[in-house]
Amino acid sequence: MEFRPCIDLHDGKVKQIIGATLTDKDNSAAVNFESTLAPSYYAELYKKNSLRGGHVIKLGPNNEDAAKDALAAWPGGIQIGGGITAENAKFWIEAGASHVIVTSYVFKDGKINFENLTKLTEAVGKEHVVLDLSCKEVNGTYLIVTDRWQKFTDTALTKDTFDLLASYCDEFLVHAATVEGLKGGADLKLVKLLAEFSPIPVTYAGGIASMEHIEQVREAGNNQVHITIGSALDIFGGNLSYESVVEACKR
Repeated sequence: MEFRPCIDLHDGKVKQIIGATLTDKDNSAAVNFESTLAPSYYAELYKKNSLRGGHVIKLGPNNEDAAKDALAAWPGGIQIGGGITAENAKFWIEAGASHVIVTSYVFKDGKINFENLTKLTEAVGKEHVVLDLSCKEVNGTYLIVTDRWQKFTDTALTKDTFDLLASYCDEFLVHAATVEGLKGGADLKLVKLLAEFSPIPVTYAGGIASMEHIEQVREAGNNQVHITIGSALDIFGGNLSYESVVEACKR
């Protein structure tokens, strides 16, 4: 299990928001934390601790310059997501991203758009693609959600889904959208599913807020599922020590 840190950008600033509150109408969201520091500060911190595989997520518009700032601080060390398409993916790789993270471009109108998925892999190579399979549970089934986690697709997280999509990407990123930002603990049922079904590296996000939560994820995921933590960390205004998380995941 590795710690994959994040830099979430909203309106050009590093923030931690409650993901389910982000709206298309006016780009508003319930904010847990807003940093006065530049995105590059966090990228340099992650570089210092050799935490590869972390990600910059552009939440809505007005985040281009902030994203470039983060990537320039650690070329090749950080992934990027938010508004990625086959047309702009190469730009972000050349700007310093190790991978591009994609959801809505691939899951369009509630279904997997294989034409777009193929275009994406042809543009940058599957080795530079991370598919974001962020989801919400409905009647015991996890369905992929898109468009800032507001729209459901008909794609369920099953073994067949993971096996199919793994042929188009290098990793998966999965936010448990209903617990993201709430600091109430991870969705361990989902973590177990990821460990069982994903044939390639997968990072879980959502609800982790204590060392106990980390150990619960380690156990539920058989030490195979990587984690990202946001608003609970002290570097984002929370109570959980960033340094302690780094050390715990190294163990």
